[in-house]
Amino acid sequence: RRIDPPPPRTPATMKLAIASFYLALSASSAFAFSTAPAFVVGPAASAAASTTSLPMSTAEASSTDVAESDGAPKSKKEGRLRMMKNPQFFRKGFKEVRGDVESVMDGEYKSQLVDEMKGNEFKIERDGVTVYLAKDFGFCWGVERSIALAYEAVKHYPDRTVHITNELIHNPEVNDKLQAMNVQFIEKLGEGKKDFDTVGDGDVVILPAFGASYEEMDHFDKKNVDVVDTTCPWVSKVWNTVDMHQKKGLTSVIHGKYAHEETVATVSFCEDYIVVKDMKEAQMVTDYITKGGDREAFLEYFKNAVSEGFDPDTMLKKVGLANQTTMYKKETRAIGQMLQKGMMEKYGPKDVG
Repeated sequence: RRIDPPPPRTPATMKLAIASFYLALSASSAFAFSTAPAFVVGPAASAAASTTSLPMSTAEASSTDVAESDGAPKSKKEGRLRMMKNPQFFRKGFKEVRGDVESVMDGEYKSQLVDEMKGNEFKIERDGVTVYLAKDFGFCWGVERSIALAYEAVKHYPDRTVHITNELIHNPEVNDKLQAMNVQFIEKLGEGKKDFDTVGDGDVVILPAFGASYEEMDHFDKKNVDVVDTTCPWVSKVWNTVDMHQKKGLTSVIHGKYAHEETVATVSFCEDYIVVKDMKEAQMVTDYITKGGDREAFLEYFKNAVSEGFDPDTMLKKVGLANQTTMYKKETRAIGQMLQKGMMEKYGPKDVG
């Protein structure tokens, strides 16, 4: 399926000359993807249950961007959307510093040599030596956007203390530049905890490209701080997908690494979930679906990768699939197909919607 590129780059979108949107199409894609539904639902307890399908995390699987009701949030998604309405929550950057930031980023990330290589079939020859450039060299669009928003935040708040809840992206050079700008990286205390006591009244907090957990967002929503959200839009689309799973009564099977910042954020928006890192772990889940097994051994193996109170005997009867967007998209598709076949083997094609 073709992935459409983002809107034309303008100063407002903070272009980077070396960044390539089509990195999304590479094996290390940082974008969620769409595919035909994989049908992996358990036996039909009702007509409605038999027609539920397993949706992949996708940029198309989104719903409204703003919660309409004024009562207490009915879901974490609705709670997040309400936080985004807070006048101290910023996700579109700061126009008054955008031109300056674009110049800075062009100076730091633009390369005449790279431009020359891209214009010469991604290679250059010097003194009989040929050097090749990867066709997907550069930042993906979501990362490019996050860097621009973080730089804008620093310039917009010159007299305020600016914090960030994690590395902006997994790139030492980018994170070192933020530290050089005096951005304070919130200390990790272990066991998933962080030292938020360093964030004072009136400070600024940047949420990184991977996103932040619902609990972290809620914590800062209740404080007098400005929040600059640089979360990649493709990551938040996955959050919409797991919210849809909840509404359909599905357990979310997440293809990702349970300790990765993005997956930590994603599972915080789930109710029932299990995280599988690769085909081997997906096969373990599929085998349990089709054959059952040693419940205690299964839970021991996945003890860090399941929701609290997870019961594989009841929670793997109806499942939906989502992914950490930095995982190989081909592998996520293969996991979906594996789960689909497992469900069909267990319940038969008639009872799989």
